[in-house]
Amino acid sequence: MVDPLVDGRLEFEVRLAGEATTRSQTKMRSPADPAVNSRRVLAPKLEPRVTIHGMSITIDPMTATVGAEIGGVDLADTPSDETIAEIRAALLEWKVIFFRDQHRLDRDSHIAFGRRFGDLEIHPVTPKDQQHPEVFVIPAGGTFRAPDVWHSDVTWRPEPSMGSILRITHIPPLGGDTLWADMGAAYDMLDDTTKEHAETLIGLHDFTTTFGRGKSPEEQDAMRERHPTMEHPVIRTHPETGRKTIYVNANFTIGLKDHTPDQAAPILRKLTGTAKIPDVQCRFRWAPGSVAFWDNRATQHCVSNDFLPHKRVVERVTVTGDKPY
Repeated sequence: MVDPLVDGRLEFEVRLAGEATTRSQTKMRSPADPAVNSRRVLAPKLEPRVTIHGMSITIDPMTATVGAEIGGVDLADTPSDETIAEIRAALLEWKVIFFRDQHRLDRDSHIAFGRRFGDLEIHPVTPKDQQHPEVFVIPAGGTFRAPDVWHSDVTWRPEPSMGSILRITHIPPLGGDTLWADMGAAYDMLDDTTKEHAETLIGLHDFTTTFGRGKSPEEQDAMRERHPTMEHPVIRTHPETGRKTIYVNANFTIGLKDHTPDQAAPILRKLTGTAKIPDVQCRFRWAPGSVAFWDNRATQHCVSNDFLPHKRVVERVTVTGDKPY
């Protein structure tokens, strides 16, 4: 039998759909290291997915279920319909996808790319005189924190967004990563009793709790009149994949229908806490030209504020969605 450890290289056994192949990957450990004197390690086979019109679109997954980097496409160009279809398929499969080195992407092309996936919403707190109202600017720095509570975007809307496309415009010297959680995988981790109970519940999602902080009661009442509390199922069904996902979050979900606050609190604490489980997460390190595109029906996300007091600015366009069920 051939020793799998040769010249500091460890041979990985790769299994895909019941078939086994082998490949070698450089391992930065000595043959004397006990950690390498173990049996072969199983790993998924990763390779480019498709070539369309001479453009090779590659998909490089980051974890087993959530997060993948997409290569071979310049978002500032006008991608073909076939390319857009492939990007959408990757989004559905990996829930959040990332594009590197998109240095030519500006606000106009950012908006144009977003519109390939549907209508774009205008966030209520966007300044009325902003030249590109579809762009939601999210600055942080000094004592002003980036959104660091796990959430899905705009669940306070009657029809929350399908997806969000984010590009970074000012990168701090260190830190500022964004994390995403696969809420379908989080649902799978629930015990059967919790699943059955959660599927009978309706969550209450509120705009004012987050965006009305620091405002007077009169201002908050006016905000709530414009954006009343919404009811959505605690466990929603993804309209394109049929996947069940946990659809309550610590940022916007303020309670449960027909439950007192004391009754709702432990249930919501358990369900929203699943986003914090490392096994359902991926983490993205931003660099100049980076873009993230995530499915709000399948994920939650938050930012690490480990960059403060340095400045960090991102810009988001958000694709409208439909009513959860």
